[in-house]
Amino acid sequence: MNKKGTIVKNWPKDLEPILSSHDNDKYVLRLYLTGSTCRSVLALTNLEKICEEYLEGRYELEVIDLYQNPSLAKGDQIIAAPTLIKKLPLPFRRIIGDMSNREKVLLGLDLRDKEK
Repeated sequence: MNKKGTIVKNWPKDLEPILSSHDNDKYVLRLYLTGSTCRSVLALTNLEKICEEYLEGRYELEVIDLYQNPSLAKGDQIIAAPTLIKKLPLPFRRIIGDMSNREKVLLGLDLRDKEK
């Protein structure tokens, strides 16, 4: 097990600037949508409400319309939309759906503990 301050070998060099420029309290999110369908609008509305309530001032949200940028789906391996990707803080998470299940979204964003 690594101790704090230990240098990790074979760490991807392209991740170092991203991790060093963001503190653990900052959330980096990417929402993939398909145009302005009802599900897309609902997902964006629900996610914005959750972010404003739980992450006010501590998040970056990038919204990607797959109809306008289909090639971007390959990088994050998007197979369904709407899909939310939590890039930071780690661990990486993927949430699929219209974000109406608030508890599922909060759990996926690590804003709620799993019930034991």
